[in-house]
Amino acid sequence: MSQENLVEINNLHFSYSNNKVLKGINLAIPRGKVVAILGASGCGKTTLLRQIGGQLTPQSGSVKVDGKVVHELDDEALYQLRRQMGMMFQAGGLFSDLSVFENLAFPMREHTNLSESMIRDLVLMKLHAVGLRGVHGFRTDDLSGGMSRRVALARAIALDPMLVMYDEPFAGLDPISLSVIANLIRRLNDALGITSIVVTYDMAESFKVVDYVYFISEGVIVASGTPAEMLASEHPFVKQFVNGEFDGPVSFHYPAQPIRQDLNLAASA
Repeated sequence: MSQENLVEINNLHFSYSNNKVLKGINLAIPRGKVVAILGASGCGKTTLLRQIGGQLTPQSGSVKVDGKVVHELDDEALYQLRRQMGMMFQAGGLFSDLSVFENLAFPMREHTNLSESMIRDLVLMKLHAVGLRGVHGFRTDDLSGGMSRRVALARAIALDPMLVMYDEPFAGLDPISLSVIANLIRRLNDALGITSIVVTYDMAESFKVVDYVYFISEGVIVASGTPAEMLASEHPFVKQFVNGEFDGPVSFHYPAQPIRQDLNLAASA
């Protein structure tokens, strides 16, 4: 494994029963960079994150994180590796029965032997980094959607991980909150010296802050490059995605037999 890459995925295949989701994924995530993985809904982006985190096991191929083949690790080694990963879930994933402060303190108490006074200082510092130190006593259901995402981001970096994965971090946010989250991802990545993987279908916002982009379609990487290269790409899928075109390689119609055949069958029934 190249020392320049934190994550390397080689010829990765994975299926849910008969549904082949990943059909030979190859990609590398350089250390210290923000990398976006883009594709239409259902293309396997979240499944790819679960492979990196070890929740799923490849049917063939390999996933390496920090030089370790994830699916070959025993439980203890996988547990140690996961401690170095942060995750921001699609819906935030905050504990609804805990305060904002307790949500951030939870992983610190679970995975460290820090004193309560140190945990208090660290929680407030993480919340300050996302601009929400003033809400540490709030209940999570008192937060707006954008604030909830920022708290989730603070929790993702609570243990100073080497890798943070963001699963659809921009979904459902208003333009201001969306811009805040995007800029926080970039700023925190650079300030903390971490590596970030952003799984999203929001091309416009992610292109403003990422260093490199991978496009997934039909279970494989169909294009990759810098945001500028992807904006200038003539690849049919990339053009459809970037321009938000109604029809193209991602067809409007789900595969089916000709409509006349269906109508004739219905008429004869």
